[in-house]
Amino acid sequence: MLKRKVDVAIIGTGTAGMGAYREARKHTDSIALIEGGHYGTTCARVGCMPSKLLIAAAEAAHGAKHAGVFGLNVPTVETDGSAVLDRVKRERDRFVGFVVEDVDDFDDSHKVRGYAGFLDAHRLQIDNGLEITADRIVIATGSRPFIPEVLKGAGNRLLVNDDVFELEQLPASVLVVGTGVIGLELGQALSRLNVKVTMLSRKESIGGIADSEIRKIAADTFQSEFDLVLHAEVLAAKETLNGVQVTYRTQGGIVHTVVVDYVLSATGRIPNTDKLGLESTGITLDARGVPVSDRFTMQTSAPHIFIAGDANNELPLLHEASDEGRIAGSNAGTFPTVEPGHRRAGLGVVFSDPQIASVGKRAHELVPHTFITGKVSFHNQGRSRVMAKNQGMLKVYADQHNGTLMGAEMFGPAAEHIGHLLAWAVQQSLTVHEILGMPFYHPVIEEGVRTAFRDAAEQLKKIEREEVSHAVA
Repeated sequence: MLKRKVDVAIIGTGTAGMGAYREARKHTDSIALIEGGHYGTTCARVGCMPSKLLIAAAEAAHGAKHAGVFGLNVPTVETDGSAVLDRVKRERDRFVGFVVEDVDDFDDSHKVRGYAGFLDAHRLQIDNGLEITADRIVIATGSRPFIPEVLKGAGNRLLVNDDVFELEQLPASVLVVGTGVIGLELGQALSRLNVKVTMLSRKESIGGIADSEIRKIAADTFQSEFDLVLHAEVLAAKETLNGVQVTYRTQGGIVHTVVVDYVLSATGRIPNTDKLGLESTGITLDARGVPVSDRFTMQTSAPHIFIAGDANNELPLLHEASDEGRIAGSNAGTFPTVEPGHRRAGLGVVFSDPQIASVGKRAHELVPHTFITGKVSFHNQGRSRVMAKNQGMLKVYADQHNGTLMGAEMFGPAAEHIGHLLAWAVQQSLTVHEILGMPFYHPVIEEGVRTAFRDAAEQLKKIEREEVSHAVA
């Protein structure tokens, strides 16, 4: 058996693994960078980039179909499904190529091809026969789509997001199971590209929206565009000669049966930690079998073992994986000296239309009666109406004592941009009054943001008046 000893072993070469490698290499040249699958990140291969390419095509089609609101006549909009997918694949491969080029620049002597499993807290067995002993180890194995058992009956007609971008032609119909980020983005895009879409949500969750009022607005908006069914439970899926038959039950116990070309499972992702043999390390695992870790140092209960990126199942977002990888790699490189890493204000975006954004803490994550809520509807917001994008709502949450912005949730136009502005404000601990002192141009969608903060300011004044009144009494 071949054996090798290194200072740092990194399992996985996705966003987190690549970041960890770059940081660890600043401190040591004794590194094993282990990868059993393809080089290239989830984002570039099957996630954010190809999905946004599909969404861009869908938005172009939707805009042409609804140009009549501006007095423009577009007689027909024909979708060339194969051409749409060809561009998705071509541009996707371009993005992946950039990532692979980065890995190609890594020292070849550091690269180890194969899947790793723990023999103990310091030793890794690679399936190519190599045994690696490492002083420090970074787990950056990413995640994979979760497929409920009930959907596996769809056989070859079952898709996950990875598969959508490999299709040669757009199907005529798809049943999407799950209304999270992946299901909502891909389902709406397919619908706008003339695919008949039925989307099922087991509960009432839509795009991760926590606020019930905003969630209701979103549900009504999407239901006006495609068949969105809430509180639906899939009972069975069976592959047929030319499709798949799915039976599901809705509220009231009503059972429905549909036949579609494909079923898209969009029920979340699970960390790729279940086949690592973590039980051999003695580290503490949570109820899901994922190592418990410190989000500031990335250390597990075994101080020399770190975990970063989607593997820790905390925030499966590229920018978070990048930060975590850098922190884990740096600390693995300097261990036993470790330093807490910089973590940014929370920011999440769903590229639906209208878009969804969450910033900092949402209402249900805050202590009741310690914050106020300012809100604005975009129904009559000037710039939004000009563009016929006047749908949705924004809510901002501020500390009721000092007015510091704590978080926000939005369903509406340009949420990807407004979300960034609000996240910057949260990270800078700006107050409602400081934000209102910032420039707001006219006419822009951001004027709606100002309206929400004006609402918050009025509530802060009301609380201040009540406190003064009580003090006098």
